[in-house]
Amino acid sequence: MFLPGMLAKILDPDQEDLLEREREALRSAQVLLASCGASEEDLAALERSVRQLDRLFLLVVVGEFNAGKSTFINALLGRSLLDEGVTPTTRRLLRVIHGDSVETGVDEQGIDVLEAPVELLERLEIVDTPGTNALDRDHEAITHEFVPRSDLVLFVTSADRPFSESERAFLESIRRWGKKVVVVVNKVDFLGSEKDRAEIESFIRERAVRLLDFNPDVFLVSAQQALQSKLEGDRVDLAAKSRFFPLERYLHGVLDDIERIRLKLGNPLGVAIRLITLYSTAVRERTRVLHEDFAALEEIDLSLGLYQEDMRRQFRFRLSDVERDLDGLAARGDRFFDEIFRLARAVDLMNRERVRAEFSRQVVADVPRDVEQKVDQIIDWMIQGELQQWQGVKERLERRLERHSDRLVGTVGTFDYDREQLLATVGRAAGAAIDGFDPDRQAERLADTVRSAIAGTALMEVGALGLGAVIGALATTQLVDVTGLLAAGTLAVLGFFVLPARKRRARAELATKIADLRHHLLTTLEAEFEREIARSVERVQESVAPYTGFVRAERQRLHDHAELLAKSDATLERLRREIQAL
Repeated sequence: MFLPGMLAKILDPDQEDLLEREREALRSAQVLLASCGASEEDLAALERSVRQLDRLFLLVVVGEFNAGKSTFINALLGRSLLDEGVTPTTRRLLRVIHGDSVETGVDEQGIDVLEAPVELLERLEIVDTPGTNALDRDHEAITHEFVPRSDLVLFVTSADRPFSESERAFLESIRRWGKKVVVVVNKVDFLGSEKDRAEIESFIRERAVRLLDFNPDVFLVSAQQALQSKLEGDRVDLAAKSRFFPLERYLHGVLDDIERIRLKLGNPLGVAIRLITLYSTAVRERTRVLHEDFAALEEIDLSLGLYQEDMRRQFRFRLSDVERDLDGLAARGDRFFDEIFRLARAVDLMNRERVRAEFSRQVVADVPRDVEQKVDQIIDWMIQGELQQWQGVKERLERRLERHSDRLVGTVGTFDYDREQLLATVGRAAGAAIDGFDPDRQAERLADTVRSAIAGTALMEVGALGLGAVIGALATTQLVDVTGLLAAGTLAVLGFFVLPARKRRARAELATKIADLRHHLLTTLEAEFEREIARSVERVQESVAPYTGFVRAERQRLHDHAELLAKSDATLERLRREIQAL
């Protein structure tokens, strides 16, 4: 396999095999991250890092402006090729590459390029970046594009203000990519003594360990003295004062064959592992959110069960009020028949309409109206219960949106969008059900159903009659033939035989009619109640079903992703250990 930068010439068969296995693992990681919904920016960063395997060693120089980065690079090159100054001189990224002569230009990405016939550039490419405290958004994006590609990062800070806040934050972002970082403290010629230099080095190391949890290689140099020494014919006095030689010796050591292989092969692994870790964390967060979503759905299911239990309990209590009215009707009927079926009232019995009127006034009384009112109250209560159930569902869904709208991190597929859209859709459905809930129309529908069922059992034409009128008609029809045969008998027969028989018959007819009325009224109400409760629960479940399905499918998807990400991470880490052991 051909690898620029002479890397191909120094790979033995085992290392070639390691490289092939790394490429395969990285390709799998790229596919996996894409399936997990990794951002285009992250995928592009990994792709650029993988492509860097086939390119020259990339050395990226970062730090604040006025830390002397340009002077430092000139000192490395031994020539004054980059502009220097106390104001930001590198306002754009600058690639420094090998060329037959000194030339400047712009590459296909719009990045400035400087070519120079310097031997060091035959082995590596140097990227100079704008100061960490002088980046505009475009430059920052480009800088963050180059950092994942880098094989080694030289972090240049100034001895007069080492490790500033902007440098610390930028260095932290570099470390997240798993990059090898060397810290260069420039301008040490400003320091008065070795004690001062030792304190600066100790400060840098302590801050790096405490804030960033890594112990970097640290070099204190004077790039200006080093450059001057080289420009003036390798002045030994300036070279010694510059302390530049140990750093150059270190870099040449880093760039020896085996260490170059370690850094070159380890670079894309670090990027891939960082992204695998990032999206594994996102998967765990989504899984935790889904656990809470399942809990919310279980809450809704539980509330539906409690809703049915509570409604049934209250329904039985409310029905007892209706039954009491019917019991009172039966008791008053018995008393009425004891009074009316007496010999002294024989004349009254001949007047059918009078008897009917007295029966309606004394026995039926306000029962039709009272029963109708109680039935209406039951219907209103049922409708209100369903409405409250919808409101409870809507509130739970809204709380789910509110609690996690600003807490989710990372991206895993379209989880955030799909979840919030479904929650909003279900919430809107609940809201629409509430807004479109017409209690009057619902009550009229249920009342018509009850009235028709009761009237139908008695083979009556309902017409425009209300429930009360139907009940009143049913309660009085047993008297239609009570007096039909009375005129045919003698008084004695009437007294001894007819009246007792007719009274027993009237009582039996009334008892039967009231029993039928009770049975049909309560059975109809119970049947309609159960149907209405079932419809209410079914409507809620149908409304929530899309989100329930999403949560279940997403849990399985995230479980699969978590397993695959863990497997990929283990493979990448194993390869990284092999590389470190070279």
